Amino acid sequence: MLNMKIRSRFARSITAAALTVVVAVTGLGGASQAQAASNAVPSYEVKFLLDAEKVLTSNQSLQPELRSEFSVTEEPTYRLVEYFDTDSQELGQEGWNVRFRKKADKTDYELTYKKRFPIENGNIEAALDAANAAGFSSDDDNYEAEVDWGYSKQTLSFSNTKKESAPIGLVLPSEQKALDMLLDRIPGKMNKTLYRGWGEDMLSQSRARGPVSVTKYKGEFEGLEVDIEVWMVQNEAGTGEEPIIEISFKTDEYTDAAIKRSLLADLLDAKGWLIHADSFKTNMVLDRY
Repeated sequence: MLNMKIRSRFARSITAAALTVVVAVTGLGGASQAQAASNAVPSYEVKFLLDAEKVLTSNQSLQPELRSEFSVTEEPTYRLVEYFDTDSQELGQEGWNVRFRKKADKTDYELTYKKRFPIENGNIEAALDAANAAGFSSDDDNYEAEVDWGYSKQTLSFSNTKKESAPIGLVLPSEQKALDMLLDRIPGKMNKTLYRGWGEDMLSQSRARGPVSVTKYKGEFEGLEVDIEVWMVQNEAGTGEEPIIEISFKTDEYTDAAIKRSLLADLLDAKGWLIHADSFKTNMVLDRY
């Protein structure tokens, strides 16, 4: 009888151990553990800088030839933009960009938190792998993945945009009120960049850079909508403003972006409008204000 009890206890132990192994390997209930999230699927935004002296009139509006080339017929829209970072740009050092924007015809403020990953030698997949390892994958629908494709440089970005109600018109709240909104809506990923609460610590020490007035025109190129933006940015000497003009288009497909980017660059070059350099307007604003 004693031997039978021992054998029974031994059998139960073996069964329990086997069940533990099954749960550990396959997950609770024997279901397969969730696969690692796949890489995000980005859209593409192609951007080029235009020569202000050749595409703007004396009152900073678009030259008729440029308007005609890109079928710009509607009146432009207007917005104010400011960025927030610490004096030593600690947010930017960790790849974060924080923007506060107001469009004149909208009844909300746009709060955008953007995380950037460098793309080396055109290897977009490697950048997506790095982003995935940092928690930016296809599973996270709070962020929009985009490849910013300039004259010679590509950057992968993940944008989280939130909105706060605002009066219509081109008016920004005080610096402190804007900062309070940004702190209140800070995304978890940003807040935990280096440690829990890092984002709040850095934003609390940040100040507004700007505001910058932006005039935006809509046009068309090769079946795609193009945006032409005129940013009035403080000059390096701090004595006035200078126009920074950027033309861009967006598409979901890499091949479409590559083909039409080449066509657009050729056209702008032939017209003498293209500046052979990448657009760093965000960095420019952060550095000059």
